[in-house]
Amino acid sequence: MSERGIIYFVNGEVQPEAVAELYRSSGIRRPYEDLARIEKMLTNANLTITAWDRERLVGIARSVTDFSYCCYLSDLAVDQGYQKRGIGKELIQQVKNQLSDEVALILLSAPGAMSYYPLVGFNKAENAWIVPRKG
Repeated sequence: MSERGIIYFVNGEVQPEAVAELYRSSGIRRPYEDLARIEKMLTNANLTITAWDRERLVGIARSVTDFSYCCYLSDLAVDQGYQKRGIGKELIQQVKNQLSDEVALILLSAPGAMSYYPLVGFNKAENAWIVPRKG
């Protein structure tokens, strides 16, 4: 169950500055100082769920999906002051609500979050590969 007073939007407008501040305040490792890159990340995502406490962005789930086979949840971030209140779980549920049961939800976890994802319905995969980015 999500916290009362938090409002969720599907593909709602969000400014790169607000997302950069959220990334900074959440502890997620993203290039929050590079607003042009944040803007491209937002523009090219095709499923974004945001969580708001009044005018303040407190959570985001940013995904890339074909809505048919797979959905890559590339960012799940919740402001540290709002964590452990069910916001991350609700963001994931809101993503799932946009997908059919035929779509796999995939993500890469930060090492410190590995214990969180089994609690919200994810299974650990041992068959993934990655070509790291160069910047």
